Amino acid sequence: MAKPLSTVMSTKGQVILPKVLRERRNWAPGVCLQVEETEDGVLLRRAPLFERTALKDVFGVLKRPGVAVSLEEMDQAVLAEAARRAGD
Repeated sequence: MAKPLSTVMSTKGQVILPKVLRERRNWAPGVCLQVEETEDGVLLRRAPLFERTALKDVFGVLKRPGVAVSLEEMDQAVLAEAARRAGD
């Protein structure tokens, strides 16, 4: 286990995380963190980019007008767009 690091809380309640921890965790300025009180102290973890959802809550959100296309038609469309972009 790594040697414990220390920091000081400012009068505004701000705590600076040691640079070695920020770099190890790849936490850049502006990263959103979750703060959880535990029995042993306080736990910081990167907040998820999106709220957790259930499939039933999002199924059918992106409705497409008309009939559904097949996987083959989707593949053809993707290849056609890739070819178009390669020609630009």
